[in-house]
Amino acid sequence: MSDFYKKILDNNKKWVEEQLELDPEFFKDLAKGQQPPLLWIGCSDSRVPANEIIGAKPGEVFVHRNIANMVVHTDMNMLSVLDYSVNVLKVKHVIVCGHYGCGGVKAAMGNDSIGIIDNWIRHIKDVYRLHDKYLNSIPDETQRFNAFVEINVKEQVYDLAKTSIVQAAWKNGQDLSLHGWVYGLNSGFVTDLGVNFSSNEDLDEVYQLNIKQ
Repeated sequence: MSDFYKKILDNNKKWVEEQLELDPEFFKDLAKGQQPPLLWIGCSDSRVPANEIIGAKPGEVFVHRNIANMVVHTDMNMLSVLDYSVNVLKVKHVIVCGHYGCGGVKAAMGNDSIGIIDNWIRHIKDVYRLHDKYLNSIPDETQRFNAFVEINVKEQVYDLAKTSIVQAAWKNGQDLSLHGWVYGLNSGFVTDLGVNFSSNEDLDEVYQLNIKQ
C-alpha cells in the first residue's frame, strides 16, 4: 500500500472523528436526504473544489464536473445531472464556474493532438470560432487566454438556458436562476461574469421552446 493511499484512508477517519466531535448527529442527518439549493457545473481540475471555494457544507451543493465546465447538448451525463437537480431536487441556482489557467481551454487554442480528448476539445474550439475576431484581436496571449476562459463560461450558461429541462422549469414557474462565474487560481476569488438568467426572454427567439404543459 502506497503512503499516499494509506494517508487518504487515514484522513477519512480523522475527518469523521472531527465531524462527530462537532455534531454527533452529523452523518445521521446527512443520510436522511438532500435538498441542495445549488447545482455547480465546474471543471474537473483538481484545484477547483466546489464546496471549499464557496464554503459550503456537505449536502448544500450538487456537483457536475467535466473538462472545461462544458454544457454539451448531447452529453447525457450532464443532462441527467441537470434534470435530476432541476426536477427532483428543485435547485434554485445553477452556476457554471470556469477558471483561469484552464488546460482544456488552453488546448482548444492550439492544434496539438492529445488523444481521445480531442473530440471533447472540439466543443471548446467551436466557442473560439464563434468569437475568433474578438479573441484574435487581443495581442497579448495571456489576456487572450483569460478572455477565452470568460467567454467559454458565458456560452455554457447560454447553452444551459437553451435546454428543454431549464425552459420547462421556467414555463412551469419554477424559481431557477443561471449564473456564470470564473475562479482565480492565484487569488482564490470568484468573479460573477454578469451573465445571469431567470427566464428565456434574453435568448434569441429561435431557442425559445414552446413547452407543452
